[in-house]
Amino acid sequence: MASIQRVKNSSKFTIRFRFQGRNIHRSLGTGDRRKATGICSRIEETLHLLETGRIEVPTGSDPIDFIFADGKKPEKKPIKAKSLGLTAFHATYKEKLPAGRKEASTLDGEEIHLKHLKRHLGPSRKVQSITKSDLQNYVSSRLKEKYHGKPIQPDTVRKELVTFRMLWNWGVEEGLLVGPSPTKHVALPLTDEKPPFMTRQEIEAIIARGGLTEDDENRLWEAVYLESAEVAQVLEHVRKNAQHPFIYPMMVFVAHTSARRSEMVRSMIEDIDFRSGTVVLREKKKSRTKAMTYRRVDMSPLLHEVMQDWMKQHPGGQHTFCQLKGFRCVTPLTLWQAQHHLKQTTKEGKWSFITGFHVFRHSFASNLAAAGLDQRIIDEFMGHQTEEMRRRYRHLFPAQRKAAIESVFGSGDEGKVAIAG
Repeated sequence: MASIQRVKNSSKFTIRFRFQGRNIHRSLGTGDRRKATGICSRIEETLHLLETGRIEVPTGSDPIDFIFADGKKPEKKPIKAKSLGLTAFHATYKEKLPAGRKEASTLDGEEIHLKHLKRHLGPSRKVQSITKSDLQNYVSSRLKEKYHGKPIQPDTVRKELVTFRMLWNWGVEEGLLVGPSPTKHVALPLTDEKPPFMTRQEIEAIIARGGLTEDDENRLWEAVYLESAEVAQVLEHVRKNAQHPFIYPMMVFVAHTSARRSEMVRSMIEDIDFRSGTVVLREKKKSRTKAMTYRRVDMSPLLHEVMQDWMKQHPGGQHTFCQLKGFRCVTPLTLWQAQHHLKQTTKEGKWSFITGFHVFRHSFASNLAAAGLDQRIIDEFMGHQTEEMRRRYRHLFPAQRKAAIESVFGSGDEGKVAIAG
């Protein structure tokens, strides 16, 4: 049922009704009760036809606009691009974005990027009027800024421009903007590729030579990977020093499956299959058409044993990793809680350089590569992989690399035989 009412302190009528679980409340733009009642009757008739399946909303049409158009495909009234400033344009984008289309973290990132764009270009700046020159000036201004005392990096500004380009292209598809994105040919400083993964000993040797800044050293530690024996030592350290029962299982899970931190906190008990000896990891952002995808990783003997022990003392709930709040309240582990417990557990002793879960993911891939495992199997275990990431541990395929060189230049044994002859 639809109903009309007069807006307080206004002569206009509004209409209320529910459609597909949503409460719709709109102004009818009229103060004439007879006219408002007529609109209400037509809307009720359209809702009845939709509910009984006698009519359907045409593909590409907004359902609410269709209802207000008396069950006819409404004529598209394009908003003039020149009338939309950055703030209004972004609000229109968020309003039209289907629920669940993007991760909350992605939307948060876009919000931050728009905040900087609006700060430099102006919140009311007409989007259609923004030029390549404007964005080039934006890049120059952003690179002069600092965050927590450190200069803004080109990669950060590049991500902001990617968000702008995405919004521009969306605006073109919606008929709100015309022409190619002005981000094309905007120049950014060249940056170095991230260094290949290195062992702790290799990094310590580089630092010992001197001449590096604190930032240089931090960048090196971002590329550290632990050899298999070191992974075992870290896990033993965690077992002895963990302040909560879930911490050791959590760390073994990450170290032995290559799970990202987000995949670990997302894990459900049903994903642990002791019968087949596998773990299912729930991935997001891998597919453009699926909100969630899955990959399967075989359980190591240690992981199998540790997870069985953990299930015996699990406090309850659906998530694999959770903690008690008070005496009875069980809450799933959050990203920030997981990060906090990792740092607290490794802050003392020789493992204090471990600042994030990514170290174990690096180590998982690097140790498989060093063992000569086929690249395709590593990709399957790791999930989505970029070529840039593969290059960071490809140097750890010693047998394959040596065989490739020897296939071209020989192994050297031929020369020894010739000399002996």
